[in-house]
Amino acid sequence: MGDAGTVLLSNLYSSTPLGKRQRVFLCVILVMIMLIKFSRNPVFLFLLHLIGVISAIHFSQKLQAPCCVSSLKHSAKNISRYRQSLNLEVSHRRNYRFPHPSLYRAKQVSRRFVCSVATESSPKQVEESKMDMPKEIFLKDYKLPDYYFDTMDLNFLLGEEKTTVYSKITVLPRVEGSPFPLVLDGVDLKLVSVKVNSKELKEEDYVLSPRHLTLPSLPSGEFTLEIVTEICPQKNTSLEGLYKSSGNFCTQCEAEGFRKITFYQDRPDIMAKYTCRIEGDKSLYPVLLSNGNLIEHGDLEGGKHYAIWEDPFKKPCYLFALVAGQLESRDDTFVTRSGRTVSLRIWTPAQDVPRTVHAMYSLKAAMKWDEDVFGLEYDLDLFNIVAVPDFNMGAMENKSLNIFNSKLVLASPETATDADYAAILGVIGHEYFHNWTGNRVTCRDWFQLSLKEGLTVFRDQEFSSDMGSRTVKRIADVSRLRNYQFPQDAGPMAHPVRPHSYIKMDNFYTVTVHFTNLFAIF
Repeated sequence: MGDAGTVLLSNLYSSTPLGKRQRVFLCVILVMIMLIKFSRNPVFLFLLHLIGVISAIHFSQKLQAPCCVSSLKHSAKNISRYRQSLNLEVSHRRNYRFPHPSLYRAKQVSRRFVCSVATESSPKQVEESKMDMPKEIFLKDYKLPDYYFDTMDLNFLLGEEKTTVYSKITVLPRVEGSPFPLVLDGVDLKLVSVKVNSKELKEEDYVLSPRHLTLPSLPSGEFTLEIVTEICPQKNTSLEGLYKSSGNFCTQCEAEGFRKITFYQDRPDIMAKYTCRIEGDKSLYPVLLSNGNLIEHGDLEGGKHYAIWEDPFKKPCYLFALVAGQLESRDDTFVTRSGRTVSLRIWTPAQDVPRTVHAMYSLKAAMKWDEDVFGLEYDLDLFNIVAVPDFNMGAMENKSLNIFNSKLVLASPETATDADYAAILGVIGHEYFHNWTGNRVTCRDWFQLSLKEGLTVFRDQEFSSDMGSRTVKRIADVSRLRNYQFPQDAGPMAHPVRPHSYIKMDNFYTVTVHFTNLFAIF
């Protein structure tokens, strides 16, 4: 439409109040522009740009009035319209030259003025746009972390408006005397305090950004890092990290949810031994669960109680889990081949406990099968399963605290089909088998996701085949590949089993990455 059209459109769409005559005048001019916009006549082009300059000067004077301050707040729609007009202007510029240099300079002034009005944004908006800018992660860019974490002690004070998280980390530099800063991931966190070797840091001692906490000056050897943060699980609608739904606290940390709980190196190759203390209102949250073995619990003043959990085996933070709420359990035991007795509990809302019979059978069958076929014995004294209707991931293999969506655990003879029973058997087995293929032996980075998932899918396929009909199971697995993976592989979303890069980790969980493996195909 040209530069005059650009100026006129920006003025028409602005919030500046116009008189009736001015609006009629502008409409007439726009009609003229539409009539001549395909014309190459230099006279028309000269008049067109002259009108644009006059309009720009007129409205620049008008914008200086106090009543027109609101015009600085153009909407995103107006900005896009201006940019579209600007793109058309560029194509016109390739076809002709301006008849006089002064008109070109005036055009440049008017365009700069309109652009400043249309695109001016607050520093906060600029900061948010930078924070939301996607960054592509490449496999070839992997490098070892500069710091390792040996132990991680967590303390949660569950509240109705906010939850306070205390973390204490034993940090080991990969190279003694490392000069590198420690960069911790963190999203939607309120930082309360940071201490290094019990000494509280001042604000100038660290750099806090919307996604990271950077500590530039650190001791040359081993040190302790204590961080206090506040989070709002009740307002966490992403269902990642710690969130509250239907009165229960629940976590989902795979793949990058732990950074919404506290500042940490949120990557699979950072493995530490975890202890977790949970404190909350006993009437609201009578059940307090986390990874590992329960080593202590008791009552506190004010109607509160606490529980302390310890996981003796190192794990990445994506396997951390916490559940607190009003749940009841179906209890059973399993005796391992070495003679240890393992307590088994499946936690659900009270009304769903009767429908967990088949899930408990499936869990015990999976534990026995893994010992008989792979020689892998469960390594803790307690194994918990939680089934809640608000879990968005489907199922998650958190160490010793598997969390499921209820539909993958509950079944009753009155309503469940053979397919339902088979699906529960397979998914319970799959998440249990992750105890060794994924948890104890885990990924270096997320590009190895297909290793832990592909191998565990093969294991659950073999388990289901041995527990039922191998032929029927094989037909079902091949049908799934043909119906879901083959079309993906033949379409625009095709990608290798181990992609070379990703922008958002959530998009990594595809049929190709998750279910395709050499064992399943051949």
